[in-house]
Amino acid sequence: MGAPDHPVALITGGSRGIGAATARALSERGYDVAFTFRNKEARAAVVVSAVEQRGAGCLALRCDMTRQAEVEQLFVRFREWRDHLNILVLSASGGLERDLVAADPAYPLRINRDAQLSILEGALPLMCGGQVVFVTSHWAHLYGQVAQLPRYAVVAETKHAGEQALRGRQAALARRGIRLLVVTGDLVEGTITPKLLELAAPGLTAARQEKIGGLPDTRQMAEAIVMAAMDPALASGHTVVVGGALDSLPRSGTGH
Repeated sequence: MGAPDHPVALITGGSRGIGAATARALSERGYDVAFTFRNKEARAAVVVSAVEQRGAGCLALRCDMTRQAEVEQLFVRFREWRDHLNILVLSASGGLERDLVAADPAYPLRINRDAQLSILEGALPLMCGGQVVFVTSHWAHLYGQVAQLPRYAVVAETKHAGEQALRGRQAALARRGIRLLVVTGDLVEGTITPKLLELAAPGLTAARQEKIGGLPDTRQMAEAIVMAAMDPALASGHTVVVGGALDSLPRSGTGH
């Protein structure tokens, strides 16, 4: 399936949620797709099948992004599969996993900032022009300006750090002809994050849904990611907003 001369995308965290929907959306537009997953092989196989059914090539890459040796091996395997990369979608994140955080309190920062930079550095030799898309949330994008959701503050803080670190590379990316784009989403139906946050604050999802008139789903997020990457009119550094407007979030220190 696919062909060596097809455009190619690499998606982190592509076995479920937004990453999986993005893999499908890109394959529908003629992209061969590689994606990372941490440990759910059966779930990854479902995504591979869905992409290949669309006539695209697909490669599932098991990788713990917080381990540099595994990141290096990821790109060894990628180069054996394809010799170029057009779109890098940085979708994977973490910090709500109690077991991982208990074992390593620095895990949220390592996955949400350090691993993003590590994947970017590994991808750059494969890119001649192209797009890097960082996927985040409204609460992370506006960390320090808005009231945080219960349990989510450490994720928001470290994802914000990841976004700022990537934006700090914007000029260097531009010299390579690469655009950096940011897609920020509201609470997204079909992802694990709202489910975990709902456990800490029952009614949170319904309240947000009522406030903005409906939550976006993974397909809407994927379409926003793909359309941003394929829109040459968007300048590097542009932020695409999916779901409620950013000013719909209560500011820090306010109750509304």
